[in-house]
Amino acid sequence: MAEKKHGVIYWITGLVSVCILLGLDQWTKHLAVTHLAGQEDIILIPNILQLHYLENRGAAFGVLQNQQWIFIILCLLFLAFAVYAYAVIPKTKHYVPLNLITVVLVAGAFGNLIDRIRLKYVVDFVYVSAIDFPVFNVADIYVTVSAVLLFIYLIFFYREEDFTFLTFKKKNGQ
Repeated sequence: MAEKKHGVIYWITGLVSVCILLGLDQWTKHLAVTHLAGQEDIILIPNILQLHYLENRGAAFGVLQNQQWIFIILCLLFLAFAVYAYAVIPKTKHYVPLNLITVVLVAGAFGNLIDRIRLKYVVDFVYVSAIDFPVFNVADIYVTVSAVLLFIYLIFFYREEDFTFLTFKKKNGQ
């Protein structure tokens, strides 16, 4: 019974975390639409960082413009895998970083998916002018930071045998 209760808490915690992160992403995009669309950029740090409204109809660096269906399909496939992974990741201290990374990745992917479905574009608004980096948003930060952390954990912390839970082998030697 305690294990079942722990499992419910695990799922509720994950869902609430995704909702909070998703809410932050959507709120910042709402602020961008409300205060930046059709306005001059807001310079935060001269020649380094500014807020610049952009309706992104493609991926990073403007590739695949107006091909929203590709992004929607890929995102739904990713979300299905992420939910599966979240379900099978062992609920031990060793896997806490992997659980957190999964939650943040899901929030980022879902944040941009909402925009693509609802608006047919993604609202971007953070621009690093010092390096002329593509304009991005909070969901992009979630995905990028999570992906980097996942890479670091895969290289330096987890070992191949730590991922046996992802195999599709049948139980009891069948």
